[in-house]
Amino acid sequence: MLRQIKPRTARSKRVLEKRAPKAVENPKNALFLRGTTCSQITQDAIGDLYALRQVHAKRFHKKNPVHPFDDASSLCFFSEKNDCSLVLFASSSKKRPHTITFARTFDYKMLDMLEFSLDPETFRSISQFKTKKVPVGTRPLMVFAGTAFESTVTNEFTMAKSMLIDFFRGEPSDKIDVEGLQYCVVVSADEPTNNNRDDPSSKPVLHLRVYLIRTKRSGQKLPRVEVEEQGPRMDFRLGRMQEPDEAMLKEAMRKARTSEERTKKNISTDIMGDKIGRIHTGKVDLSELQARKMKGLKRERDPHLLDDDVDTSAMMDGPPKKKSDEKTKRKRI
Repeated sequence: MLRQIKPRTARSKRVLEKRAPKAVENPKNALFLRGTTCSQITQDAIGDLYALRQVHAKRFHKKNPVHPFDDASSLCFFSEKNDCSLVLFASSSKKRPHTITFARTFDYKMLDMLEFSLDPETFRSISQFKTKKVPVGTRPLMVFAGTAFESTVTNEFTMAKSMLIDFFRGEPSDKIDVEGLQYCVVVSADEPTNNNRDDPSSKPVLHLRVYLIRTKRSGQKLPRVEVEEQGPRMDFRLGRMQEPDEAMLKEAMRKARTSEERTKKNISTDIMGDKIGRIHTGKVDLSELQARKMKGLKRERDPHLLDDDVDTSAMMDGPPKKKSDEKTKRKRI
């Protein structure tokens, strides 16, 4: 059972209310950490990622003796202290050089983790691109290209797609201004080269590129769109991963019930505002249907059948009877 904390001051009460579960959650904050050994290239990489996520991000520069896949309790502690559900941990070692570990937490408990190995030869920082930079807090367009992201089974590439979407999502909004779409994040994956899955060199490489969107006059109604790379330029190879627990993932994906009326099946409303329902029944045998007897439901007799009935009745009764005497007297008079 979770420990209930009672606020003692108004400030602590506001903090607890801000962290409490909501029907519409706050935008996720990202926390940037570094290990005891971290190369300069890895520090520059997380610095560029921090610049893209600067509004909802925190960065610590001190060294932390943390090994996420061995013991993630330290990352959970930092996540709870700083109210950050996304954690990026940069480290570098002889066995795993230039590594960035993406981690997500739910209820300040570790949900899943994935390791990104940065290629130092192809890395280019934002400062190396002499282009105009986008304003802070701008939401990007996202493009994922490659068959590796289309897998129906959960693997490291589908997890990488989910984590990158969470990282670049920002604040949710109902309406989008076209003028606010100023840059695009493109993540592409190469095709696998060998059938040997155990060989890390055979895994597809992830290419992360950030492009600035420019609209120019085209002489038509729609403008001409051009893109220009603004950085950073990163190439990753995916390493170790920790899949989420099924029960925790189900709890994290659950949506709160709102006051909005849910749509009911087979019930609709017409133009006049009347409610119309559709009922699905099985096959009905009309021969066994018992209907109420009434004159209006009787079927009419066929006139040909009536004539035949008259003829047969006449034959059965014998010769026709003579007319009454009164009629004969009237004729005589």
